[in-house]
Amino acid sequence: VALGWHARLAAFLLAGFSLLSGLIFHADFGDQMQMIMFWKNLGLAGGFLMIVLHGAGPWSVDNRRAAAGA
Repeated sequence: VALGWHARLAAFLLAGFSLLSGLIFHADFGDQMQMIMFWKNLGLAGGFLMIVLHGAGPWSVDNRRAAAGA
């Protein structure tokens, strides 16, 4: 994701992992720390879904390869 190589696919998979791990490991909503960690995972998933929606950006490896015609 950081380099932008297959960023949309990687971000989609990481968003699913973040949601799944938040639901499995931080589902004790009575504990304040677990609730904070769940919201952290939810926020990360949202950020990854923004990458899925908008792509990695103009300096990404995928964008440079597309501009080069490869």
